[in-house]
Amino acid sequence: MLCAVGQVLYTRPQGNDVCGLTSLDNLLYVLRDKTSEQISVFEPDSYRLQRRISIPELGFAKDMTACAHNHCLYTSDDDGYIHRVALPDVAVTKWPVYDVPACLSVTDTHSLLVTCDEVRKIKEFTTHGKLLRQIQLPQNVVSPEHTIQLSSGEFIVCHGDKASLLHCVCLVGSDGQVVKSFGGRQGAGRRRMDIPIHMAVDRNGFIFVADLNNDRVLLLSPALTYVHDVMSHEQLKWSPQRLFLDDDRRRLYITEDYKCDGEVEHVAGRIVVISI
Repeated sequence: MLCAVGQVLYTRPQGNDVCGLTSLDNLLYVLRDKTSEQISVFEPDSYRLQRRISIPELGFAKDMTACAHNHCLYTSDDDGYIHRVALPDVAVTKWPVYDVPACLSVTDTHSLLVTCDEVRKIKEFTTHGKLLRQIQLPQNVVSPEHTIQLSSGEFIVCHGDKASLLHCVCLVGSDGQVVKSFGGRQGAGRRRMDIPIHMAVDRNGFIFVADLNNDRVLLLSPALTYVHDVMSHEQLKWSPQRLFLDDDRRRLYITEDYKCDGEVEHVAGRIVVISI
């Protein structure tokens, strides 16, 4: 049995499925229910509701992230749009990706990375939606879900779906080619994953990975070697979906969803907060 080392600080109330979570200005932003068109804002420790933000025309939501430099939130939806929420005035704008976006991240230069799983592309946009570049990933990177750019300029990409044999976390160069990878054939155990779906990278380059169907969160070194399980399937109630790392406070937020009979329909969700 693998030993998981994350210590649970608290869990947030069970409710609708959670499809996005991020933090800005010491407030926690939670996007519950993929069709709600609404973000709830909480004080992070007490989880006291501060306000709700409406996102008109938000389709089936996929992910959410925040940019402290541009003081805004971004959400993606399966209608093919990015929705930008300027704070504090909550001015909402949107732009088309011209592909179906999956998960999001913000770079050190304050641009937005959008992973497009169906076409195996990484698209980089300015904060107002100007396309800066797009990177085509190779054929063996199947259904990429999430991309994070490192300080070196290279990318960490997680990929794999029900139909693919390879389920990996990869280091990808600026040309889109895979430099090295962790994982391989779909499976369980220390060195195999079953749909790595979302990630967080700390300031030292260690990578937290939500391993969806193995119901765990694992930690990889900057060299893409297995370190340990942060949360095991014995500790998590359901399947981890999204991660948010508060590096200053060394807290990892894990959203986990209950899926009806293992299918795509998500019927409930909650947030687990752990110290790392």
